[in-house]
Amino acid sequence: MGKKIWDLCAPFYNLFMRSDRGAYEYMYELISNTVKDKIVLEIGCGTGSLARYVSPYTKSMVATDYSKGMLEVASRGLNPDNLRFEFADAGLLPYPDASYDIVIIANALHIMPEPIKALSEVRRVLKTGGILIAPNFVNMSGGLKSNLWTSFLSLLGVSFEHKWSKDGYVSFIEENGWKIEYMEMVDTRILMLYLECKH
Repeated sequence: MGKKIWDLCAPFYNLFMRSDRGAYEYMYELISNTVKDKIVLEIGCGTGSLARYVSPYTKSMVATDYSKGMLEVASRGLNPDNLRFEFADAGLLPYPDASYDIVIIANALHIMPEPIKALSEVRRVLKTGGILIAPNFVNMSGGLKSNLWTSFLSLLGVSFEHKWSKDGYVSFIEENGWKIEYMEMVDTRILMLYLECKH
């Protein structure tokens, strides 16, 4: 799935996500507790909703995406002084080794053609003892809401490269060298598994 789809969706993305606002704000609160006073990188920031919410709790935060359309929307309006938005490819991050305390990839691994490569880059840029926060959609064919939403996304041209179950996603993370420190299901239109991990 190319950048063009996300560039086209960017102006309307927040409208699509509005019905799950309560669930996402709950997740943002979880993240806010973990990122307090930390140096944070977000991969796949989209329109920047998560970054704007949690960055005031951080020491500093860089939020990245590979869609310039998404970054254009994210950069509009007022953003906290300690937050900046940058273009970056998850598989080839332009940051030094061991430069971040925490890396966030929220609902992005399932749309990446090479999520293992992204996780390798996360490991490289994390400091020793650093945390990966990786909530992700699971059970994408798990019910009427999930099926309707995935069908709608397909019409828009948004495809899921990986369709993990809860157990499948946990296995994927663990098989790539991560130890899960905390997990919780979050009830969105497509069920989401919230994970905090260390390598």
